[in-house]
Amino acid sequence: MPRTERLRQPVSGLLDINELHKLEQRGWKLIAVEWERVLPGGEQAEAQPTALEDPPFGLRVKDFSTLEKDPNEAEILVAMMDLIIQDGPYSFVAQELNRKGYRTREGSPWTPVSVFQMLPRLIDAAPRIFSTDEWRQRQESRRQRPKPLVFNQSTK
Repeated sequence: MPRTERLRQPVSGLLDINELHKLEQRGWKLIAVEWERVLPGGEQAEAQPTALEDPPFGLRVKDFSTLEKDPNEAEILVAMMDLIIQDGPYSFVAQELNRKGYRTREGSPWTPVSVFQMLPRLIDAAPRIFSTDEWRQRQESRRQRPKPLVFNQSTK
């Protein structure tokens, strides 16, 4: 899975188109422009339609107004859901995600806390995940795998 890197640069003055072209040539893609202004004394701020925030994990902005599935993040959500329903601890889920090369949106390794913070998103995404053919195939292949033998070590 390809990893992404994010860069945030404060701007003072006008944007330099040559700098933008240089970044683009190095593989960067412009994904947002953020504006702010200082209000003259007493003027009220314009009502904003929504607060500026990142889209939910597993989705990305398309055409400035709609969300679409982010294939890389969606793959992580499915893997995370699969690990969580196995009833393992968050530390195990984080360890397995990292072992598979998955990273958080910020590019960091997964931790038990970052996995726990994803639970609300997983609850939201679960109906879509559970209704996919991919999910059904995963579960079917899990059922077909032989169960490991467990021997009772206790003596009677």
